[in-house]
Amino acid sequence: MELGTQLWIAAISVGGVALLSSLRILYEYQRGVVFRLGRLTSAKGPGLVFLVPFGIERMKRMDLRIVALDIPPQETITRDNVSVTVNAVVYFRVTDPSKAVVEIEDYYFATSQLAQTTLRSVIGQSELDEILVEREQINRVVRDIIDQGTDPWGIEVTAVEVKDIGLPQEMKRAMARQAEAERERRGKVIAAAGEAQAAVKLAEAARLIQDYPVAIQLRYLQTAVEIAAENNSTTIFPIPMDLFKPFLEAGERSVPPGDPLKTLGAEASDNALPAGIDPAMLTDAAKAILGIGSGGSSADEQAVPVTQRAADGEGGGEPSGEGDGK
Repeated sequence: MELGTQLWIAAISVGGVALLSSLRILYEYQRGVVFRLGRLTSAKGPGLVFLVPFGIERMKRMDLRIVALDIPPQETITRDNVSVTVNAVVYFRVTDPSKAVVEIEDYYFATSQLAQTTLRSVIGQSELDEILVEREQINRVVRDIIDQGTDPWGIEVTAVEVKDIGLPQEMKRAMARQAEAERERRGKVIAAAGEAQAAVKLAEAARLIQDYPVAIQLRYLQTAVEIAAENNSTTIFPIPMDLFKPFLEAGERSVPPGDPLKTLGAEASDNALPAGIDPAMLTDAAKAILGIGSGGSSADEQAVPVTQRAADGEGGGEPSGEGDGK
């Protein structure tokens, strides 16, 4: 009786231990790939999973969460012969736990190697400008290639992001000069466009002032107010152009520049005195009027004879000639 009791106690103990060892708990993000005597049965989970004890069934846990795989910097040469260093990050997850266990030995290492070779290949087939400008396109191409390669393994690549692109110092300096030249070009174009718009506005203002001349006076008053507001002791008074109008009209009536003889003759005729006027008489008369030389009283006394002589010279030329002739 005692021996039978001990056997039952031993059997119950062994059964309890076997039962406890055959129970597995899987989280929501985990799946268990079960092998029965080395043959694949199915993927179980999540929750409580029961396995046949004594090593008849074995289970391998698989994580279904997204994995961020860092690709180390890859040195490669672009299609336009520029040496660059590129590193990226790959986001993938296991979609089929059974394939990830059976089809590939180490899906993490295999995905990493495939991502590195794909990145080097895509960068080598692209030009530097495409890599810098169309980075989204590069990411999409790399993701599609890696996803096609890992699909038989039960791996889904969700995204690929190029983190950094390293360039040689010479290329960085060349790109800096190019960017500076481009900025200067844009600045000059913008300045020229501003000058053109300002010229159009000035032409409109000139036409408006021409129709309403009083506007120039208002503009002058506004300018004077602006100058006075700056605590400036200098005040500018513009000269109206009407004062120069006679000179401009005289220049328009002048002889054409093709005839220098007529031009000199016209200048000489403008400076010549009327006929019959003696320059010495005019000089004496001017001195007498201004009181230069002999004083005010003598100048007054001589003013009349001098002017009379001048008058006699103008109108008496012919009588004197007739007298001499007689």
